[in-house]
Amino acid sequence: MCGIVGGIAADDVVPVILEGLRRLEYRGYDSAGLAFVDAQGELQRRRSVGRVAELAALQTKEEFRATIGIGHTRWATHGGIAEHNAHPLISHDEIAVVHNGIIENYQNLRSRLQSLGYRFTSETDTEVIAHLVHWYRQQLPTLLAAVQAASRELQGAYAFAVLSRRDPQELILHRKGCPLLLGIAAQGHFFASDVAALLPVTRRVIYLEDGDFARLQQNASSLQDVEGVLVQREEHWSQLSSAAIDLGPYRHFMQKEIYEQPRAVADTLEAALDGDFSIDQLWGKGAAERLQEIDRVLLLASGTSHYASLVGRQWIESIAGIPAAAELGHEYRYRESIPDPRQLIVTLSQSGETLDTYEALRHAQTLGHLHTLSICNVAESAIPRASALRFLTRAGPEIGVASTKAFTTQLVALYLLALSLGVLRGRVDATALHTHREALRQLPGSLQQALNLEPQIQLWANRFADKEHALFLGRGLHYPIALEGALKLKEISYIHAEAYPAGELKHGPLALVDRQMPVVVIAANDQLFEKVAANMQEVHARGGQLYVFTDLDSHYEGGEGVHVIRLPRHAGLLSPVLHAIPVQLLAYHAALVKGTDVDRPRNLAKAVTVE
Repeated sequence: MCGIVGGIAADDVVPVILEGLRRLEYRGYDSAGLAFVDAQGELQRRRSVGRVAELAALQTKEEFRATIGIGHTRWATHGGIAEHNAHPLISHDEIAVVHNGIIENYQNLRSRLQSLGYRFTSETDTEVIAHLVHWYRQQLPTLLAAVQAASRELQGAYAFAVLSRRDPQELILHRKGCPLLLGIAAQGHFFASDVAALLPVTRRVIYLEDGDFARLQQNASSLQDVEGVLVQREEHWSQLSSAAIDLGPYRHFMQKEIYEQPRAVADTLEAALDGDFSIDQLWGKGAAERLQEIDRVLLLASGTSHYASLVGRQWIESIAGIPAAAELGHEYRYRESIPDPRQLIVTLSQSGETLDTYEALRHAQTLGHLHTLSICNVAESAIPRASALRFLTRAGPEIGVASTKAFTTQLVALYLLALSLGVLRGRVDATALHTHREALRQLPGSLQQALNLEPQIQLWANRFADKEHALFLGRGLHYPIALEGALKLKEISYIHAEAYPAGELKHGPLALVDRQMPVVVIAANDQLFEKVAANMQEVHARGGQLYVFTDLDSHYEGGEGVHVIRLPRHAGLLSPVLHAIPVQLLAYHAALVKGTDVDRPRNLAKAVTVE
């Protein structure tokens, strides 16, 4: 969940590291630090609790410079938020390490290193890496050899970079399960956990494979695989634009990303709506043949992506007629499951590096599941690379911790998967496919109409600011949207919110309803509307305050204690995509009223690369 960046160059790398950390701040943000070798050959470190701006202020004050350095922005896992736990971690003023991920056996390693005389100054798992590398560097001829030896003792998923005072002309990197990439610039070589950090200096990047070691020098770089064999990895030219990760005229990245959804959805749908509906073009070479071999689907994801999969499960069953299930990745890999060689395993992840989802995919593969498909927003990330088929959602970079446009683009990707499976099984003929595609063409425009409801939603948010709890209700396809709405409100406004299928209301949650408990209802004008209306009456009869998102054609009227906002006309099976917009806006404006940090909510980070 942390961000790492660094490099070695002919010129001063400190500004590059600080700017890279600023761009990575969304990944982790309770402390920041950097280490470098100064002109006198001494290892120096600067750390601060809080934002990268405080670290940058130190640089402005001291004006330190260096041609080699590593930096880190932290999201606390082991050890509290304190300067002594901030990275980089140092051993004997010689070895400095920045690290993303988890060292699972750090307690045993810590005890052994203490018995060897090493003194620990932090509660972090990272410090064992620094001391282990230092121990092996005393015995082995090169820093690379020391890192390779140390890595053989580490258990977990991680990526780290090592800087050594004894070896001031090189940096050593290692990746196992967490993202890491190299940047090749005219004046040097750089690394980061996210390409956005390197855009100010280069677009030439190389993504490390799992198990890779890299040795960076000013004018050269080399890679070895987990066995120590020299390897070449494909070089990429990043298409990510700096403008895409700039805030522009918006107050927050979350607001910007909410408003980018019509374009993100249109871009994601482009390949499906232009020309023929080519299944191989959508999902990858050989997709049509492979997808014809499956007779059930399992969707694996976490968090917001899991809620998208709950909608996708219903689409796959109703459109394609294929049994489907949705499961949390971190639960799936730790239970006894029954392998089915004809089951399609679908993984969803915004970053493509979500560790529990990635490990669930790997677990499925060890059980013999060969039919795997990823839906992801980052092309060169771990999950798509490990999957037989893949679909790239074209949401663009998502900086705000609370996912918005990644969610809606995942939804439309799942809709396309349901259509593809329906076509292959003969459930969706040419006429039906045309109807579905026309509905998809209308979707970006309808999303824009939903965004136009923001002023009304803003008024609602003012009434939520002093509440401590809220209920969200939905049924059928819209129950997952209620779950997503409750999650968004919790994430960024810190108002406790829970979501239930509306039919469950009388089975317990109704006991919570009073005038102080706002009840948000996703009441789309579908076949379940009358059932939901009856559930709303139960709330109203007990004095509950109803906040109802319905459709233009539902004719549901508001009144005392019943507040209604109408979206565009009911969008049929695509209705959940539209109803995601108002619950996002409600959470955003409630957080604004409460004055919380919208883009960086407490205790959370964007890229969940620890389990």
